[in-house]
Amino acid sequence: MSRLFIILFSLPLFFSQVAHAGAIYDKAVRDGYYRVLKNMINDELNPLLNNSALITAIEEQNRKNKTLSQADIKKLDNQWRKESKSENRPLIDATLSHTVSRYLHNFKEASAGLYTEIFVMDNKGLNVAQSDVTSDYWQGDEDKWLKTYPLGKDAIHIGEIVIDESSQEVQVQLSVAISDHSRNQVIGAITIGVNLLNYQ
Repeated sequence: MSRLFIILFSLPLFFSQVAHAGAIYDKAVRDGYYRVLKNMINDELNPLLNNSALITAIEEQNRKNKTLSQADIKKLDNQWRKESKSENRPLIDATLSHTVSRYLHNFKEASAGLYTEIFVMDNKGLNVAQSDVTSDYWQGDEDKWLKTYPLGKDAIHIGEIVIDESSQEVQVQLSVAISDHSRNQVIGAITIGVNLLNYQ
């Protein structure tokens, strides 16, 4: 049985009035799952957050993209969005074929449904590697990046609870700043989609 089963299903509005109970539900559950997710970072995600290949990939992209302007970033993001609807997708394919993307995909698959997606961002909020195709390439205007990387080492952001009415899955995005501990410097961020009902 999921450790969060009692927390989640003790709320009478969970299924019957999901559309109207979102804010109440979120507030009621936040304290419980925030603690669980912080424990997950310490107990289960350390190998991911401290993976040397992942850290190297972020640092390499930071150097590569050092001179990118906001216009350049917008252009790349637009390219990604167009490619997501096309069979010709060089930018997406290059990102998904990255060694770290394959590592993230395998890490997700080994979780047996606990993690729904994983993607890593550089110091500009651009994707470095990912387990699955994201809807956009630039995350720098979203809380998953704005409330992690700029806030410094060990910054954590937990997104809103998302309830999939068809699958009855309860998901949340957990985002964490990533540091190069040898230099004690924040270099990027990572977002992990967590299926709360699958947390054993």
